[in-house]
Parts: sequence; C-alpha cells; structure tokens
Amino acid sequence: MAAVATVATDDWSLWSTSARLVVTDPALLPEARRIADAVLERVELASSRFRPDSEILTKAPLFPVGALVSDTLAELMRLALASAAETDGDVDPTLANALGAIGYDHDIRLILDDGVPVRAIASTRPGWASVRLVGNRLTVPAHLGIDLGATAKAAAADQVAARIVAELGCGVLVSLGGDIATAGPAPAGGWQVLVQDAPLDPCAHVTLAEGLALATSSTQKRRWTKAGRPQHHILDPASGLPAEPVWRSVTVAAGTCHRANTLSTAAIVRGHKAVAWLRELGVPARLVDAEGVVVSLGGWPDDNRSEALETSETPAAADAEAERSFL
Repeated sequence: MAAVATVATDDWSLWSTSARLVVTDPALLPEARRIADAVLERVELASSRFRPDSEILTKAPLFPVGALVSDTLAELMRLALASAAETDGDVDPTLANALGAIGYDHDIRLILDDGVPVRAIASTRPGWASVRLVGNRLTVPAHLGIDLGATAKAAAADQVAARIVAELGCGVLVSLGGDIATAGPAPAGGWQVLVQDAPLDPCAHVTLAEGLALATSSTQKRRWTKAGRPQHHILDPASGLPAEPVWRSVTVAAGTCHRANTLSTAAIVRGHKAVAWLRELGVPARLVDAEGVVVSLGGWPDDNRSEALETSETPAAADAEAERSFL
C-alpha cells in the first residue's frame, strides 16, 4: 500500500492525560474525531473507576454472584485477563482495592496526602485467577475490585484506530497518554514518533510502519505522596505496593497497543528481571533506568539516529496469541 504525504492532527485532554489523533486525509479529521470520541466515551462508561455511573461500579455489587455486562466491558475484561495470563499475573486487573489503599482512590489530579500510612493489600493467590468471564457473564469475588487502568487505555487506542480505518479508510495514528496505535496507510516516510517520558529524559526518534503499535509505561507519571512517602500507579501484585522504580520508563513495540502496553507494564513490575524476559520474547524495547541509562533490545534503533522499528508481529497474530494464553 502506497504511503501518503499529508496529515492533520487534533490534540485534547483526556483521562488526566493527553490524547492525539493524526489522520492522513485532513478532510476526514472532524469525522475521525467524532468516531474517536464515541469509542472513548463507551470505554470510559464501561470501565472508569472514577465515574459513578460507570458499569464497572454500578454492577460491582452483582459481580460476586455473576453479572451480565456489556460487550464493551466483556471485551476489556477479556483483554485484561489475557494480559494477566501472559505475564503470570504481573499485570492484574483485580488491584482496585490495593490502589485505593495506597491513595489512588479518585482522579489523580485530586489526590491529597491525608497523612495516613500506606496499607498494602496483597494476596498469596493471584486475584485475576479467581475471576470468571463466560460470554458476557462476569464473576468477581467480593474481596476483589476491578481496575482496568493497566490495559483499557491501550485497548481503546487499538479500537479507535481500527474503527477509523474501517469507516473512513484513511491512515490513522492514535496516542492516548503514551499508548500509540496505528492503522491504515502510513504517511510518506512512516509515522514519526518522539519517545521521551519526561522532559529531561534521554529521547529517541523512531519510525512506525503502518499497523505497528507502541506503548510506554512509567514510574514517573501518576505520582502522589501518602504519609510523606512517594507512590506511583503501577503496583507489584505480589506486595500490593508500587513496583520498585528500577526503570524510569519502558517502551515496547508490538502488533497491538494492548500487547505493547501489557509487556511494558509487566517490565516495570519485573524490574531487573525484565531485560532477560523481553530479550527472550524478541520484541523491540527501550528501557530507561533510574540513572537515565538506556537499554535497547530486540532491534530497537540507536537513540542517536532515527530508524524504522520492525517487528514480526501482526495485530491478528498478537491478538491470537493473547487469546490462546487466556484460554
């Protein structure tokens, strides 16, 4: 498919972060934004922990006995459970209570230090393994709470990109707070992406081919203090506490944004063990440690020059692998 030259961009704030939509036909940008808004509203209404009318909150009292949920929430849960299975529980969608215990119980912009010490909530049995999803019937033990923050945003980026290319036929890049999905024909020269988590971090310029996705997980964003001690939003399920900040950030390229984010989040949780794990998987990855030293794996290009990222994954293959690991 031939690359096209012209792009148009729309930026806005979303979910306490930033959103960007880029299309290869400027005339289609308003309609593409309409599609994006509709998909994102549906995802938020299904999965937000901070929206009182969200499905995940209004149906929570029914989860212990099993509740029929919407197609949107069922799909988001399927993907979240697939992430948990692929990472041996390092990315666990049942950490809502643990997040609340360390202070992340409402919108990140509104968190104040209440002076109450952190209370870790951990379990010897992984919470995700107790969740059952049969068709659209979701069953969650009463002592667990669902939080889809680790996977829903990336899944939403995939869904927005897929819907826009299906309905409009143009090339599209969707970025939701560092989770990037692409679909359709890329612009001439590919999608140009700056990878830099914080302003003073080392940066990299990479080129994404059409259909490739990228996700960055960070211990520097979504931070707050509790009883004077710093916290961040990526928990180690084994301890119920924020993962040790071995890495400032981890960026992974994959066939879908969902899988890229699954791997980048798990790498934060795994700390020093992440390098061998990602190397074995063979995915392009870039890890920035606490001192700003960059570790590149799987063909990730040198930071000193802009190069194209390549991966053998296709979106279909990545989704199939995730589903196999879940089933």
